Amino acid sequence: MTLDGRLVVVTGAGRGLGLAIAHDLAEAGAHLVIAERNPQFAASAVEELAAHGVPVHRVDTDVSDPGSVQQLADRVAELGGAYGVVNNAALADGVGGKYFYDIEPDEFDRIMSVNLRGTWLVSKALYPQLRARGDGRILNIASDVAFYGPPRLMHYVASKGAIVAMTRARARDAGPDGITVNAIAPGITECEATQTVPAERHELYRINRALERPQQPEDLVGAVRFLLSDAAAYITGQTLLVDGGFVCR
Repeated sequence: MTLDGRLVVVTGAGRGLGLAIAHDLAEAGAHLVIAERNPQFAASAVEELAAHGVPVHRVDTDVSDPGSVQQLADRVAELGGAYGVVNNAALADGVGGKYFYDIEPDEFDRIMSVNLRGTWLVSKALYPQLRARGDGRILNIASDVAFYGPPRLMHYVASKGAIVAMTRARARDAGPDGITVNAIAPGITECEATQTVPAERHELYRINRALERPQQPEDLVGAVRFLLSDAAAYITGQTLLVDGGFVCR
């Protein structure tokens, strides 16, 4: 499952799961574009990833802003065009705690603008480059919350459920161009973004996983590499649950 010389864009790769994905793709030989909104996270990530000896480029990007996303696409085109994109950027820090009837419209819109709209905008902007290759890959990061619906998290759950639905629809649109569109759905993963998740939700996962140990970012990277590789060339429109068996279906 090598990706030698193929250019992959990873959004939200400045820390946590996105950074772990970028490290694994670099080990697989991919050339990388780190699309990250936080300049400090981006600079640190590029410094880390340079140790793999593959080209790593940084484009400071706000995925919810069409102009910023177009600048990303223009820069990627200058680098030779994308083979794949991992839509990882999302708002997850401290987004829970309210019942659906207490969420304000601006809170709902803020989550949707990044998690859902941002995923669509990045894929849309890079699509001409993927189409030009004829074998491109789009991989979306959903969440297992879309499959069990935890309370006091409705806007986030809705955004990730929409990612699953959008993955299926995009796969139909992209199939004639030879492009696959898939998603992975992690469980609670121990990283910066989940430090504010209530303790009871961590405990819920602990007692209900088939695999009892906590989930780490490294538990996701193999699935990402597989779905970006030639080994998954005939898989599209699918969402792969990677949560230690918390959701079994």
